[in-house]
Amino acid sequence: MKRKLLSCVLAASMVMSMAACGSSGETSAPAEPEAAEEVQEETTEEAGETTEEVAEEAEEAQEETEVSASDLEPVTLKMYFHGSNVTDDSAVLEKVNEYLTEKLNCTLEPIWGTWGDFDTNAVLALQGGDDVDIYFTCSWSADEYNKFARDGYWVRLDDPDNNLIEQYGKDLWNLLPEVLTNGAKVSGADGVGTYAVPGYKDIATQNCWDVNVDRLTELGYTVDDVKAMDYYSMGDMLQAAKDKYGKDFYPLLVEGAVLERMVDNVTIVTGDSGTGNFMSYYINPDDVSAEGAYGNKIVNKFATDEFKKFAEKTREYYEAGYIDPAMGNAQQANDTRSQKQLSGEYLIGTQSYSLGYELQASQERGIEVAMVPCTDPYVDTTSSQGAMMAISTASQNPERAMMFLNLLNTDPYLMTLLNYGVEDVHYTKDADGLVTFTDKRAEYQPWTNGVGNVTILPPTADQGADFWDGFKAYYGAAKEIPILGYAYDSSEMETQMGAVANVVAEYMLPLCTGTVDPDEKLPEFLDKLEANGINDVLDDANAQLDAFMSAK
Repeated sequence: MKRKLLSCVLAASMVMSMAACGSSGETSAPAEPEAAEEVQEETTEEAGETTEEVAEEAEEAQEETEVSASDLEPVTLKMYFHGSNVTDDSAVLEKVNEYLTEKLNCTLEPIWGTWGDFDTNAVLALQGGDDVDIYFTCSWSADEYNKFARDGYWVRLDDPDNNLIEQYGKDLWNLLPEVLTNGAKVSGADGVGTYAVPGYKDIATQNCWDVNVDRLTELGYTVDDVKAMDYYSMGDMLQAAKDKYGKDFYPLLVEGAVLERMVDNVTIVTGDSGTGNFMSYYINPDDVSAEGAYGNKIVNKFATDEFKKFAEKTREYYEAGYIDPAMGNAQQANDTRSQKQLSGEYLIGTQSYSLGYELQASQERGIEVAMVPCTDPYVDTTSSQGAMMAISTASQNPERAMMFLNLLNTDPYLMTLLNYGVEDVHYTKDADGLVTFTDKRAEYQPWTNGVGNVTILPPTADQGADFWDGFKAYYGAAKEIPILGYAYDSSEMETQMGAVANVVAEYMLPLCTGTVDPDEKLPEFLDKLEANGINDVLDDANAQLDAFMSAK
């Protein structure tokens, strides 16, 4: 399914048209990102050339081969986003397409997938051969990066014969941390290589307690009190909330799968079933880079003593009225949890965290929100592949799609426009360039982390001028778990994976939210898992992991 690209003449012309994209031509565009300057300085020093010499060489090369965007055939690029809440994009697209026409002679046709519909509709579009050029993909979505790369849905971007990154994406690649570029290399249909552009977002995993500080204060507790607790010692605080706010108030707002990972210190294993993770790698909460309780092994987490203890305590909390019964219903859980978060109808919740999210959450919910980490941030394969953009092998314009991704992830004007909307409509900026959103932002809210390189966005007033410096330092200091880079290839176990996933879908969520009795359901669950081949899957996964660790 690999697609061959355009002629060398067109390739050269495209490269030169992109060389002009470093300056937006718009006086209101933010400055070029600091990271790009650092990369240029490092490259210059390594080559033993001065900045002036490099600039002269680049200018000479451009004069020899430069072709304007108007010399290129006009194309429309379709791009499938995830996690969006967009009801009116007309003003944004008018400016986006005006800019893209000038730079690349292309226009963008976004498909705003939501948290509710992306998984089903994106996969249907891919399997139906729809003419979408670029898809959001990652380690946890239904169009999972590794599997769909193996199955031939994504263009290999570093193909030796037609290297799209080398030809059209150098600027982008030079901005990305090595952990992201390395994490994007997988075994795909066209060999080991890179099949998607990783988004520069929160590149480490950190699960946190999401604390409604307003209600916490009303109860006479502090955030320090929460920090001193673990899951098994929260009962008195939860009961105090139940007593004060009534029987219809559920103080513990949980996302079942996240809650279990937080309490038991387990990671998602990349390549596990996206419809219900059943394999786990246990991390060491005291040192995430050290081996955990089960060593460098993948285990059936539902069969561990840790899970049994967790399920029993969660059942106790549920029976005490701390957990909403809707959290155990797959059709209701996400919408109910989102609504209660936004309205502040909770005391403490679960959150897979991105640095600074408490500021956004406080603004959205109209309350003070604090995040209390369960572990230090850590980099695993899932987080390094947490948000990506892949070019579909069904695309008729893979070259222009790569050009667009390069521009989007290196041009602050375009990234800000597509992500935040139109200045003085969806947001305003103060004298220091800090962003404050207007009421119109409610009509245009793409998922920021799903759009691309967030580090070239202007910081918000809540974040502060030095936010992105702190962001890079915070995630740059995150430790790697011992099995970073491992992704399970389930191609030899498709039947067993499907059968086990069906069992997990029946039992996992109710057990992780306390809505069923673990004394009754957990043994039944484990018997069905074994009967449907979970041990065969785990043996296969651990054989692959052993080989991976030996080759590191």
